[in-house]
Amino acid sequence: MGHCGVPYLIFSFKAMQETRQNKIARLLQKELSLIFQEQTRAMHGVMVSVTRTKISPDLSICTAYLSIFPSERGEEMLQNIKKNEKQIRYELGTRVRYQLRIVPELRFFIDDSLDYIERIDELLKK
Repeated sequence: MGHCGVPYLIFSFKAMQETRQNKIARLLQKELSLIFQEQTRAMHGVMVSVTRTKISPDLSICTAYLSIFPSERGEEMLQNIKKNEKQIRYELGTRVRYQLRIVPELRFFIDDSLDYIERIDELLKK
């Protein structure tokens, strides 16, 4: 039979691993979005959305990119979110306890890609 199947098995395992990572990243994005939606409901005029999430290959660290409106309050809101990271992680844990054995450590960053696109738009209009 030979060893023709070995590279396929390695590729297949890697693809499965990436698919699992992507599924978990999407799950975390959805749940974090709901958490921020609930937390900012009382803060009229402020909106925090999770634009994307990445999970480390060992599933221990979740990096979440946030879009904050109004953007002038972005840095202030980000600091507030980082200060409440343990509470957010606990809340996330209660939501995903049946899907994940370990709740990943959370890291938050502002997703400034929209600001970047806006800036390019402004420059192109000149």
